[in-house]
Order: sequence, then C-alpha cells, then structure tokens
Amino acid sequence: MRAIKPGQVAVFLSLLALILLLAVGSTALLLGSIPLGDFRGVLLLIAAVLLVYLYAFLVYRCFLKLLPLREGEVAQNTRHELVANVNILFYLLLFNSLIRTHFIPVPLQRLIYLALGAKLGANTYAAGALLDPPLTRIGSNTIIGHDAVIFAHVIEGARLELKAVQIGNTVTIGAHAVVMAGVRIGDNAIVSTGAVVTKDTHIGAGEIWGGIPARRIKSAPGSA
Repeated sequence: MRAIKPGQVAVFLSLLALILLLAVGSTALLLGSIPLGDFRGVLLLIAAVLLVYLYAFLVYRCFLKLLPLREGEVAQNTRHELVANVNILFYLLLFNSLIRTHFIPVPLQRLIYLALGAKLGANTYAAGALLDPPLTRIGSNTIIGHDAVIFAHVIEGARLELKAVQIGNTVTIGAHAVVMAGVRIGDNAIVSTGAVVTKDTHIGAGEIWGGIPARRIKSAPGSA
C-alpha cells in the first residue's frame, strides 16, 4: 500500500477544519442562547457531533463534485491520487465509524449511503458495509446481508485502482459475503452466505453463486 503524501493529508485536514468550524459555529448560533438546564454540556456536545457528520457529508460531496472520483488505475503524484487518498482519509477518520457500526438501524444506514453518493434503487437496503459508496450502483428491491462487504477499490502492493460495482434489481447478497471491485451482478441473482466474488466477475441474471472464490452453482432458467 502506497503512503498518503503530506500534501494530501493537508488537504484533508483543511476540509476537516472547515467541517469543525461550521459545526461549532452552528451549534453556538442555534443553541448557545437557549437555556438547556443541567444537561446543557451534554446536549451541546451531542448537537455538535451530529452537525459534524452533517457538514462532513456536505463538504465531502462538494469535494467530489469539484474533483470527481474516477474509475481506473490511480497513477502516483496526480490529481486522481489526491482525490482517491483524500477519499480514503474521509472514510478512515470520519465515515468508517458510521459504516461499520451495528447500532444504526438499516433504514437510516440507507440514508447515510445515499448521502455519501451511493446509487440505491427503491426498497434497497444494506445491513453490510459499502466501502466505496460513490462507485457503488445498486438497483431496486435488493438486499445486502448482515456483515457483507462491497468495495470498489483494488490495492495490490503500491498499485491502486478504482472500479465501480454494479448490482441489478432484486438481487440477494448473503450475510458475510464479499463483493470486490469491478463486479457486475444481473437482476434476480443470488450470492450465497460467505461467498467471495473476486474482482471483475460477471454474474448473470438469475444465477446463484457461492464459495471461496465464488463459482456459479445454478444457472439462470433456460440457460445451458
């Protein structure tokens, strides 16, 4: 894994400072003059933490709007690397605590993924972790099982590559399954519990896959 450069860290810290400044300022402006009783300190802290995450979503999305996270191999010392590594820092230091917790209800987790840029169809929910929401595209009526992991990055030594994951409609990803970068899954497919779908795999519509690495267990109806 390549090191994150000081300049990239500086960009992230500047964005983090902006987030904290906005959160603290908003807390003071909205609640500073309200009598909150004996629990004033606790309530102000809770409000500040909530505002930190709300502003983090906003600043993060604005950052990606100005400097989009593109697919492809990430060359060193390029703007693409800057964006990719600042994205990594956002997740390591801010968003990972939201994505990997089991305390946030699944419907609320859906809203968090949408706020982070994931494309999720109607009635699609994830009880697992989408590690790269801006590069995750899932259709309608799909369920991601408990502790399943979907990610759209490839790290092989110093090599870093980003590849979107595309999942169709009415797909079931079993609990503890792993779906790697570049995977495409067709409508009505099933990935069994604990399966590991390796990068760039194409799962056809209606197929059932399982195992480590995942292999096709059952073909779609009407196929050979």
